[in-house]
Amino acid sequence: MATEPDDPLNDLDTRLKAARGPTETESARRGRGTQSGLGQGLRIGIEMVVSVAVGAGLGYFIDNWAGTTPLFMIVFLFLGFAAGIMNVLRIARGLDEAVGFGRAMREKEARDKLAQDKAVSAKPAQTNESGADE
Repeated sequence: MATEPDDPLNDLDTRLKAARGPTETESARRGRGTQSGLGQGLRIGIEMVVSVAVGAGLGYFIDNWAGTTPLFMIVFLFLGFAAGIMNVLRIARGLDEAVGFGRAMREKEARDKLAQDKAVSAKPAQTNESGADE
């Protein structure tokens, strides 16, 4: 008969936690939130510039050590560019969250399947309102 005055609030809190639980857990499990478009664009640009600069710098130091003036710098410049392109593709596909390409592919496929299953289960069943079979 007599209920505690906090009971409706506890019930509301429980329902809110149940509603928010999966998204908070998913975000905490991945370790970071989603990036904005500007943040992702800046990250891609920085990764490209740094990978090319590191490749060119490494080639320059090898050239100075070996006495071959432009050879290694050009080779490592192209290797740095290729590494930058691979990083950009990995970021664009969303595969940069896990260590190792195979693991990243499996995790992305699992996330995509889960999202697809949620979309299918949330979609209401469509019925033919006219009643005519064609």
